[in-house]
Amino acid sequence: MAKQVTKIVKVQIPAGKATPAPPIGTMFGPLGINLQEFCTKYNDATKDKIGDIIPVEVTVYEDRTFDFVLKTPPTASLLLKVAGLSKGGVKGANEIVATITKDQLRQVAETKLPDLNTKDIEQAMKIVAGTARNMGIAVKGLNDAELEEQAAEAKEAEAEMAKLDAELETMEADAKAYADGEIPEVESTEQKAETEKEEEN
Repeated sequence: MAKQVTKIVKVQIPAGKATPAPPIGTMFGPLGINLQEFCTKYNDATKDKIGDIIPVEVTVYEDRTFDFVLKTPPTASLLLKVAGLSKGGVKGANEIVATITKDQLRQVAETKLPDLNTKDIEQAMKIVAGTARNMGIAVKGLNDAELEEQAAEAKEAEAEMAKLDAELETMEADAKAYADGEIPEVESTEQKAETEKEEEN
């Protein structure tokens, strides 16, 4: 008779570094499984992947035993690794923070293939490229036209900013001169008319 499943938990843990401390202890402690046993088994299964974050799907049974299945690392963490980044761009696709090669893209796609909804490497590369784009990571040879366009846009934005800065400086200089009394107050037409009227009376 098959054992009854009480819970299936999905969690992402750094390879080879599981410990019974939180967050693992917090997640699995209430389920009554042997935390030290889980950590030892997970660390043994992932010791060759140290440096990666490995998602794991843990099935907990009624008798407090467990099984687990390792998944491939998240696409984002694989891309950060090949790009040599600690985090992606804040502005997503609007800010290129790194460029990777098509070979590196293929390498990430091959790693992710078992967990993707496709068995076609070209399709997998497109999926991974989409994630890369949202993280501000461009792919050389794939986003070249886009990179040139963004460089031109950045140049344009820089020129616009320089123009605004210059205008602001002029305004600030005028305001300072006005405050220092270097520029005489310009009398408005209405004020002038009122003054003349008073003089006539």
